[in-house]
Amino acid sequence: VGVGKQEMLQKKSAVLVDGVILNGPIMDSKAGEKFVEEACKIIMEEVVQKADDVTEKVCEWQAPEKLKQILDLEMRDTGECHQKILQICRDVIKYSVKTNHPRFFNQLYAGIDYYSLVARFITEALNPSVYTYEVSPVFLLVEEAVIKKMIEFIGWEEGDGIFNPGGSVSNMYAMNLARYKFCPEIKEKGLSGLPRLVLFASEECHYSMKKAASFLGIGTENVYFIKTDERGKMIPEELEKQVQRARKEGSAPFLVCATAGTTVLGAFDPLDKIADICENHGLWLHVDASWGGSALISRKHCRLLHGIHRADSVAWNPHKMLLAGIQCCALLVKDNS
Repeated sequence: VGVGKQEMLQKKSAVLVDGVILNGPIMDSKAGEKFVEEACKIIMEEVVQKADDVTEKVCEWQAPEKLKQILDLEMRDTGECHQKILQICRDVIKYSVKTNHPRFFNQLYAGIDYYSLVARFITEALNPSVYTYEVSPVFLLVEEAVIKKMIEFIGWEEGDGIFNPGGSVSNMYAMNLARYKFCPEIKEKGLSGLPRLVLFASEECHYSMKKAASFLGIGTENVYFIKTDERGKMIPEELEKQVQRARKEGSAPFLVCATAGTTVLGAFDPLDKIADICENHGLWLHVDASWGGSALISRKHCRLLHGIHRADSVAWNPHKMLLAGIQCCALLVKDNS
């Protein structure tokens, strides 16, 4: 009887468009809740509780063709039953790389932060989109607070920022900003009529600098790579030579990308000396601190980034050393206009 009354109430308050109830349930909520409960139990047992167990495998490795058969990846017209989907969940976990395993050393990130994990559960469950306060009041304020704190660590008195899907995107945005600062008319007129733009980065820089130059129409040949020393740090004197060379060629230097934590050697470029050169030549200084930026939080190691406050923009990925979930990548800019 209770169910019948509930259905009648739903029909009375239903919002109908072309016979479709817009405000009605689209699935069996009780079954859905049960599935979420059981799936979370699997995640807890097979991922979270085994996160620090060195006796577990980092990965249950299978060749691609074999793994395709195990996972049964065929897209069918009909759905699967509750238990089959739970088994798929178990298989996904079983055959995935456990990046929180104590012996996972393959990438520039690792480990699990339980509090960050819960925060990610909440954001996934709420499914927000952080573009206006109206649709995402809490997360917009959280984003502003985190960006403000990151700016403080860099040493700027003011600034702004945005989170991006990867450090490569942060570097491309920085390159775009530097170009816009150098020639604002590009926004309306495009690339036609511009001089040959040239940018500078170390030999050990991230490949995204060439990729960004390609995407933005600058061209990979116009990325001048600066020699590094035996530790992988950019040599400032070589940077000065290359800037002078570009000017003699009739090119237009507009950007220097320094790296704080190179991918292979973990080198930190001498930011203060590079900033001096940028100031002398009126060049935008971007620091790709995607990996090494989190050293700013260390009282002992923050010296590695001495001079970063002189940068115009900084890329910093908290997912690499601060255990934030992938992807958590920020582009921070000194000019908040």
